Amino acid sequence: MPSAHRSALALAALLGGAGVSHLLAPSAFDPLVPRPLPGPPRAWTYGSGLVELALAAGLLVPPTRRPAASAAAAFFVGVLPGNVQMAYDWRRRPAAYRVAAVARLPLQVPLVLWARSVARTAPTPAR
Repeated sequence: MPSAHRSALALAALLGGAGVSHLLAPSAFDPLVPRPLPGPPRAWTYGSGLVELALAAGLLVPPTRRPAASAAAAFFVGVLPGNVQMAYDWRRRPAAYRVAAVARLPLQVPLVLWARSVARTAPTPAR
């Protein structure tokens, strides 16, 4: 199996796992929703979980891999405010929580780069 295909499958697994987590344990993610967003945090949590599942599905199908990977890169940029919110809110928690919250911030960069790499190496759909 080519490494580009394995990379796409791994990214799909990461997004799929995150999507399932958002849907099965939403209370863990609700506090990450930035307060300025309209509506209840739970709606955003469920919505992001569904988006993650849709992106994962798109990554699994070669003809939709390129647009799904590009959308995943944009999604990783879009959820950065939630990670910033978490780092801000957790500044008074025990040290392990603070470290985890701050460590998530730079992790968005490799996720974006990974998704862009999958998009670049995805097969071009036949016309």
